[in-house]
Amino acid sequence: MGESFAGFKPLDERVRARPAAAFDRWLLSLLHKALGDAPVRLVLWDGTEHRSPARAVATLRVRDRKTLVGMLLDPDLNVGDAYASGRLEVEGDLVAANEVVFRALQRGGYTALPWWRFSRAGGHGLRASRHNIHHHYDIGNDFYRLWLDSRMVYTCAYFPTPTATLEEAQEAKMDYVCRKLDLQPGERVVEAGCGWGSLALHMARHYDVSVRAFNISREQVRLARERAEAEGLQDRVEFVEDDYRNIDEACDAFVSVGMLEHVGLRNYATLGAVIDRCLAPSRGRGLLHFIGRNRLRPLNAWTRKRIFPGAYPPTLRQVMEEILEPWSFSVLDVENLRLHYARTLRHWLHRFEGAAEEVTRMFDEPFVRAWRLYLAGSEAAFATGWMQLFQVTFARPDKDDHPWTRADLYRGLRR
Repeated sequence: MGESFAGFKPLDERVRARPAAAFDRWLLSLLHKALGDAPVRLVLWDGTEHRSPARAVATLRVRDRKTLVGMLLDPDLNVGDAYASGRLEVEGDLVAANEVVFRALQRGGYTALPWWRFSRAGGHGLRASRHNIHHHYDIGNDFYRLWLDSRMVYTCAYFPTPTATLEEAQEAKMDYVCRKLDLQPGERVVEAGCGWGSLALHMARHYDVSVRAFNISREQVRLARERAEAEGLQDRVEFVEDDYRNIDEACDAFVSVGMLEHVGLRNYATLGAVIDRCLAPSRGRGLLHFIGRNRLRPLNAWTRKRIFPGAYPPTLRQVMEEILEPWSFSVLDVENLRLHYARTLRHWLHRFEGAAEEVTRMFDEPFVRAWRLYLAGSEAAFATGWMQLFQVTFARPDKDDHPWTRADLYRGLRR
């Protein structure tokens, strides 16, 4: 990441701000209006406030005029940058502050301006996709080890009970996916976007299937291969460093957990074609697990630029129309696990905070602040329904041997 995340300078290198003028107070009133009825205090660098609510959950303290102007001109991008650089301080619970803002924006019918909808979207060609994935996933396995579970599963967990640990919930999620796919011994599975290999290894170990798992993150594939060899599963699990578009493997089940967000809307038809050419003609079935939206809206511009380049959360309609319907796949089950993702992120944020000093030594303070905001904002987004987490199970239209009820999905889960 270099010496400083996104090139931000610490506050002590900037010129001391002047006292707030009438122009600054006017700008502050506009920012207050933009936040609607969100119960947060807005305070300028000299203590100036504007109609502070009686019961604010947090105080947003703006450090200089440039930051104030930037937050008004392009809040989707500049609020995150201001927080990461320390030019915007949040005094109080960061998750709660994000939650009340998201709820206020939903009540106000917030939609991004048209040019934001298409700008900064990022490319999704082979080279661009590799760059996007490298930006997020190849910053170091040691970094992710600090705050993920012991298996390094970086997707929404499944909590059979509210008291389940993160490790228990991630194992339950992997088993839940396998049950939804109705995996049988000896079957062939293709996984697109396999992370550090936990799901592929779980499928082989517990369901006696063979797996070819594809990923373009070099760091993740390297560790996944080491894990397969250490567990003696290298004869049943092959980790392939390649793009999903190049998959041409016959399989009984196709699974993608947490990859669809990186595919790009223009490539959905391509993904559907890949699934169609891979799946067995009769018993073929699949599962897509992805972050989504209830309505058309791009991912926050700051998250796309600083954290997840090229990411896009689709609606269910887009997934159905672009990926599944053209190939006549039958949708067997749709489930929304957004509250499970909010709880997952709560665990991640807690662990991240516990490792913040070590992360600072690995990178720098702006990096820590950026990732703190990303994790806290994501928790708030799922908790409020700003974001969704969908699991869609589908199959060939003539597959008639899937379980008669959902009972098998819940059999044996830790409770």
